[in-house]
Amino acid sequence: MKLTQQNLILSTALFFLLFSNVAFFKNVFSTYDITEHFLPLISIPIILYALFVFLLTLVSSKHTTKPIIILLLISSSLATYFMDTYNVIIDDYMIQNIAFTDVGESADLINFQIALHLIVLGLVPAIVVYDSKLIVASFKQEAMIKLKTIFISLSVILILLGSFSDFYASFFREHKVLRFYTNPSYYVYSGFKYLGNSLKHRNTELKKIGQDANIAEDFNYPKVERELVILVVGETARADRFSLNGYERETNPLLKQEDIINFSKVSACGTSTVVSVPCMFSLLTQTEFNNEKASSQENILDVLKHTKKVEILWRDNNSDSKGVADRITFQDFKSPKRNKICDTECRDEGMLLGLDDYIEQHSDKDILIILHQMGNHGPAYYKRYPKAFEKFTPVCKTNQLEACTVEEISNAYDNAILYTDYFLTKTIHFLKQYSDSYETAMIYISDHGESLGENGLYLHGYPYFLAPQQQKHVPALVWLDGLILDEIDIEHVKRNAAQPSSHDNLFHALLGLFEVDTTLYKPEMDILKGSILAKEQQ
Repeated sequence: MKLTQQNLILSTALFFLLFSNVAFFKNVFSTYDITEHFLPLISIPIILYALFVFLLTLVSSKHTTKPIIILLLISSSLATYFMDTYNVIIDDYMIQNIAFTDVGESADLINFQIALHLIVLGLVPAIVVYDSKLIVASFKQEAMIKLKTIFISLSVILILLGSFSDFYASFFREHKVLRFYTNPSYYVYSGFKYLGNSLKHRNTELKKIGQDANIAEDFNYPKVERELVILVVGETARADRFSLNGYERETNPLLKQEDIINFSKVSACGTSTVVSVPCMFSLLTQTEFNNEKASSQENILDVLKHTKKVEILWRDNNSDSKGVADRITFQDFKSPKRNKICDTECRDEGMLLGLDDYIEQHSDKDILIILHQMGNHGPAYYKRYPKAFEKFTPVCKTNQLEACTVEEISNAYDNAILYTDYFLTKTIHFLKQYSDSYETAMIYISDHGESLGENGLYLHGYPYFLAPQQQKHVPALVWLDGLILDEIDIEHVKRNAAQPSSHDNLFHALLGLFEVDTTLYKPEMDILKGSILAKEQQ
């Protein structure tokens, strides 16, 4: 098939408009009443088509047109699946999530529907474009055609925007989220934004913080024993699915029997692991945070290391630490080679094995152990727990959530919460054996929540300022035992637990628990500020 460069661009733009923007038009027509805004709504596909033509023309040339279109067709077919199925938005943070997704996480997303989208909307049209013969005129003729196309497409856009200026003022100001669904223009923009930010900070020197950190040997209090703290970083758990927070289902039958302090109003720093995990360990607050800033300065683990009195171990049953544990001991527990509790996949409780040996080897120091869960990572929630924890039935036993009922999805998700309840309780029991010789504590906090179909949204990663509470409100709890009980004002901590808090507080809570003296420490940010250091500074 022979095509001129201009005809190929016009045809591709029409293909994107008709087949790649179902989510966009679905959201537009659910926002506006067509009977009230008939003509402005008719202008939207015309403007979008003209925009696609304009952008494709800008990057067109004899050697770039076909490769760019082929790449866009394939990537847009995948974007179409996730946007149509889960109502997700592919912004720069979602691009970052994709960049950091490992093979195991990717496998959970592969199914018949995504393969069908890739073949029908991606590979087949890409093959057609590849096999077509591109007719290219002389340089002068192509330049004139290009300028003419750019002029006409821009004129159409400007005329229609001007003709319905009141409508589009509202469209861009009050409903700006709608343009985030345009495919492929918005994800291409987001990709370049992410790439630009990454390159900008690629060679930035690591900024050291908290070099004054010190753990004093002599307080005007009873002799301070060594600390043994396990911090469990949860995955995709939402607060409203914990019965400790009032959920009608009993998803925390074991934890409720322990003397834990439940923090019921905790907000996540982000809506994805790649944002929330670095943020919760960073000195930067949620409003200040971005990954580039965080990666260019040390985190709370580095500050604790500066004391030379804290031994730190990170065990990971998730993808990785997202850069947080780059400068400490890191152990991957996603493989049966290290994790000895594996069936269909390796289980979180396997991260507890061998910790006795580690504690014995470092008995001369305070110890912080971070356990990064697989938790409730979706969409294959049914894989996240052993069969024995399948209490709520029937369950969604596929990663194609659109093929399941809301009840089936919820059942699978709640079963995974039930397994986390077991894992956290097992962690508490592990620590209890050290309560006579250490100041023991367990902190649990999830990285972000999850949408399970509310308002048509699934999974997570929605832009923070637009994200529903299900993605931002996370469970958090603390268990304290042993000698630490003599040095913590428990009633004070419990009163704090009823107040709003966030990932921002973790940095200062860890400083307080380990009784670190540093100018970075803010007692008012320490949700456990019944600690010795907080008492001394207040």
